[in-house]
Amino acid sequence: MPHPARLSILDLVRVTEDGSVRQALDNARDLAAHAEQWGYQRFWVAEHHNMESIASAATSLVISHVAAGTRHIRVGAGGIMLPNHSPLVIAEQFGTLAHLYPGRIDLGLGRAPGTDQNTLHALRRTPAASDRFPEDVRALQALLAPAQPGQAIQAIPGVGTQVPLWILGSSTFGAALAAEFGLPYAFASHFAPQQLMEALALYRQRFKPSAQLSEPYAMVGVNVVAADSEREAKRLATTQQMSFANLLRGDRRLSQPPIDDIDTYWSPREKMQASQMLARSIIGTPEIVHAGLEALQAETGADELIIVSDIYDHASRLRSFELIASR
Repeated sequence: MPHPARLSILDLVRVTEDGSVRQALDNARDLAAHAEQWGYQRFWVAEHHNMESIASAATSLVISHVAAGTRHIRVGAGGIMLPNHSPLVIAEQFGTLAHLYPGRIDLGLGRAPGTDQNTLHALRRTPAASDRFPEDVRALQALLAPAQPGQAIQAIPGVGTQVPLWILGSSTFGAALAAEFGLPYAFASHFAPQQLMEALALYRQRFKPSAQLSEPYAMVGVNVVAADSEREAKRLATTQQMSFANLLRGDRRLSQPPIDDIDTYWSPREKMQASQMLARSIIGTPEIVHAGLEALQAETGADELIIVSDIYDHASRLRSFELIASR
């Protein structure tokens, strides 16, 4: 029987209707402190812009806040949308984090903008930026590596830190790139599960060993809501379901408290579209959740599962992650 996959957390740093940005940031830090006691491998936050309900736009600062409140859990970006940035600036930011929190920082990289078209202009991101993603990843690797003789530009701090890089993706593009560069690969099946199996197969088939990684290492994203009863878990899950319905409507409102019947909130078309994005979700009691996670690992061969538990109430979210880890 295969060894159980490692468990990690992707936190959305949600701002709730009755909360604040500061509370969201402190809740993320508190969750990470609990998570390292429960045995989670790593705690990641992601770069999103112009979204009222997500407080992790300044991703490296959020990582530092979380890492300062924990002792040994790995903390990182899942991810930084590299085309939004100069590789030099990211190398400096994550090099700084590596010096502050040695051996604990991860840098996951994506090529999507993580926002809308108007915000792209505000970020001064050019339309061709995503086309340079492979070159930018190589540039970032070089900036984090030991300095070479005659190297004119160095990331200070950053040079020589060799912060581990990950490639994130929701299609075969990222899988192929991770394989070519010999990097670990994380698939975003928590919101785009359609190409999960195809991407993992391609990644493993094409993988080329690198200085960072000798064999393929795959992480799979999954939405999980655990509670002491199945009815309560389904109720708690409506917060995320409403968020996806709002996303389809172009409505970026604050995270909403759960409701008893989600069908009173979304239309049949919204239900269909949101359910496609949330198809890999596992919702229920600890027994249901543990069986679902075991089945997902068996199906995908994932080395690690990174879990989103998008629950409105902080205490209920802590309970969810505690139950998930109790397998």
